[in-house]
Amino acid sequence: MRQNKAGFVRTTIGVAVMMAFAAGAQAQEVIKIGVLATLEGPFAAGGADGMRGAEIALKERNGMVAGKKIEFIKASSDAKPDVAVNATRKLVEQDKVQIMIGPLSGSEGIAVKDYSKTQPGVTFINGSSGAQGATLVNPSPNFFRFNSDGAQWMVGLGEYALAKGYKRMALVSEDYSFPYSQVQGFMAGYCKGGGKMVEKIWVPLGNKDYSSAIAKLPANIDAVLVVLGGSDAVNFLSQYEQSGGTKPMVGGSITVDQSVLNFKGKRRDSIIGTIAAGPFSDEHDSPGWKKFVADYRANYKDAFPSPGLFAYMYYINTKAALDALDAVKGDLSGGQAKYREALTKLVLKTPTGDVTLDENRQAIGPTFITEVAKKKDGTFYNKVVKVVPKVDQRLNLSKADFDAMGIGTREKPACP
Repeated sequence: MRQNKAGFVRTTIGVAVMMAFAAGAQAQEVIKIGVLATLEGPFAAGGADGMRGAEIALKERNGMVAGKKIEFIKASSDAKPDVAVNATRKLVEQDKVQIMIGPLSGSEGIAVKDYSKTQPGVTFINGSSGAQGATLVNPSPNFFRFNSDGAQWMVGLGEYALAKGYKRMALVSEDYSFPYSQVQGFMAGYCKGGGKMVEKIWVPLGNKDYSSAIAKLPANIDAVLVVLGGSDAVNFLSQYEQSGGTKPMVGGSITVDQSVLNFKGKRRDSIIGTIAAGPFSDEHDSPGWKKFVADYRANYKDAFPSPGLFAYMYYINTKAALDALDAVKGDLSGGQAKYREALTKLVLKTPTGDVTLDENRQAIGPTFITEVAKKKDGTFYNKVVKVVPKVDQRLNLSKADFDAMGIGTREKPACP
């Protein structure tokens, strides 16, 4: 009897140990990915669209990679660098995510890049931040960006503006790192072609009153370069039309995003014909793009008529994270060395073309010159007028020429 009881105890302990091991193995089958977007402040609508893009990439794989469940843990920022870092720190240090995707805005990206250096065991993949400094200045070995930056997005637009006859222009822009990059990408070609930027007007992020900025616009200009996004862009466009402004506009990449094109101003049609540039266009002929748009509309019937820039950027960065996980069969051991090697070598198949990374783990990809048009159903979209393939972070300039210009700031570049 004693022996049977002892055997029973040993069997019970064995089963318990096996169950514990099984539970541990099951826990290891879940990979935690943090997703940070700007869900408050001027880019809140864009941040919500960014989350949609990340979700689509995960839904394409039915929430699984290499037999492992992918768990998204989401967090919000408000476009401020310190808030973005605090939200990222919680995801990494408290929620124990193994991979981070985000943030959304330019200066947030630089701050999160700097924080990534303190967490070598976690891999950081950008969300949509487009500031050059996130990868071009003091790059982090565990920070990857599969979207091109804000300067790359504007390559070719300056030359196109000159071809439209815009020889003298003024600038109205938010005053932080991403718009500096956008303005550089535009002015590098615009100045070289003989264009003159006669006035630069910088406004705070989240600005609501543009009366003083509008009053500063010179009369003797051909067009206004507007590098504003989200509610900032809507506020400016509304107030500019109310003031009687008639100069044509050239848009930054987020100025003509779907989150802005759907504003309901009285003279909304005035933005038809606005030229801009970015890493994609609302209309693209590839089957991959058509499928992406169809998936977006099927999953988010109450969202924008077409996925916006933030949805697309979060989609391709999340897709890169998952594709590389698949390549290593979900193996994040050894300080994630195999995973990072897979990310480095990845040729990312996106709906608008292939993307590869340079030595700073920064995307090289196409830029689309676009023009705002109106469909028969009344919705606005960006149609393609030109594609600039394989734009690198030095704007397809020689290293010597780019280094002589330096990265974009409030003052640089300047048309001589």
